[in-house]
Amino acid sequence: MATTQTNYSQKLFKVVHPLDDQPEEKCRAEGIGPLLMTRGVRISLMVLRAYLTAMTLMLIYHVLDLSGILGK
Repeated sequence: MATTQTNYSQKLFKVVHPLDDQPEEKCRAEGIGPLLMTRGVRISLMVLRAYLTAMTLMLIYHVLDLSGILGK
């Protein structure tokens, strides 16, 4: 069974562009301290760091190989 809405109240919202809006107070990072990480998060971040380091070294090797610095 379908019902009809009889008491419709129109809500108006004022849209303000962020550049025209009042500046908001920013969060302060003073006294926060280091983030607490679980062992899994710490391991995954170390694996990501090792992967990015390996990819960077492979890129450097490839560029040096293409430039002919490494020889034949």
